[in-house]
Amino acid sequence: MRSAIALIACLAMLALVNFSIRGKERQLAGGTVVYLELAPVDPRSLMQGDYMALRFRMANDALPAIKGSASVSDGRIVALLDERSIAAFRRLEDGATLAGREVLLRYRVRNGELKFATNAFFFQEGTAKRYAGARYGEFRVAPDGELLLTGLRGAELQSL
Repeated sequence: MRSAIALIACLAMLALVNFSIRGKERQLAGGTVVYLELAPVDPRSLMQGDYMALRFRMANDALPAIKGSASVSDGRIVALLDERSIAAFRRLEDGATLAGREVLLRYRVRNGELKFATNAFFFQEGTAKRYAGARYGEFRVAPDGELLLTGLRGAELQSL
């Protein structure tokens, strides 16, 4: 009996993990491409290997509106995409219908700072110079505003 319960629990766990993976794969394949301007910080961590800690200009633009709102918690903002898909802060989500080039972006508030998807980009040891010119984070955005960082881009949105 115990082994049957353990087997069922393992199968259920594997099913949930696979469901999550398939969702992320669908987002990578069909999500809207959005670029967020970076404000990079310390590019190294001796304990974790090479990485670039990331901050986003949009977080700086949106934080005053979030702090001024009734609730300083996780949520979504409305961003306007320009012709190159670079996102700019418009407003906090207010239930209004999105205009043509507007998208929702999910954010999280941690320690009084606004976070989008991730705050670090890890790269292979010895390749730090390759990412020194990073100016944008490339994301795939799901309709619900969930972001996945897919890479870093240079000033002209070129691959690094």
